[in-house]
Amino acid sequence: MVFLGAVSGRVIHVFIPVSAALAAGQRGFGLFNIVKLPEPLAFILTLLLLDLVIYWQHRLFHRMQFLWRIHRMHHTEMDLDASSALRFHPLEFIISLIIKTGAVWITGASALSVVVFEIVLNGAAMFNHANIFLPLKADRIIRMILVTPDMHRIHHSVYRKETDSNYGFSLSWWDYIFRSYTGSPRDGQLDMKIGQKGFEDRRNLLFPWMLAVPFLRSGA
Repeated sequence: MVFLGAVSGRVIHVFIPVSAALAAGQRGFGLFNIVKLPEPLAFILTLLLLDLVIYWQHRLFHRMQFLWRIHRMHHTEMDLDASSALRFHPLEFIISLIIKTGAVWITGASALSVVVFEIVLNGAAMFNHANIFLPLKADRIIRMILVTPDMHRIHHSVYRKETDSNYGFSLSWWDYIFRSYTGSPRDGQLDMKIGQKGFEDRRNLLFPWMLAVPFLRSGA
């Protein structure tokens, strides 16, 4: 699954949106190809808008039942680490690619901004899924801007109310602005359980079962 995510998925997730950005630029299509702004400002606004799209995409995957069945494979992981950031169902990659490419086309994002956004998004995702400890003071400061491991770990809680919060992947602002922020888990960081109820069997971590998760009512 990591191979599909890291090698196939990530290469495609850069190539197609970049191609869309180049095509939009040639045709003068999209917001920042129509509204002419200083390049540095357009670059920053593009990164913010794309990150906002990813936030709402993530939230949509939790709200719509058929999308949740696909996305919950990511949540069946019971031990988070950096590799969890690459552990998504192939169907989710396809849907995400369509949404992201549409966002690139509509915003008129430059090819450079798309590449930088992918680098930042993937780096941030690996950071906030990592099994690392940050001093509490440092965590409080960092999460004012970026999603920290302690903040995102709550999103992987077995409690659905906590799972349906902290949707951000890189910037934490969106969770504050759109009132989806949870500051601490019910059971505390050290005692909280990671995963999905009904998928506690370790067989669910085997590749065939991970592929089958969207079509299962519960785990193996």
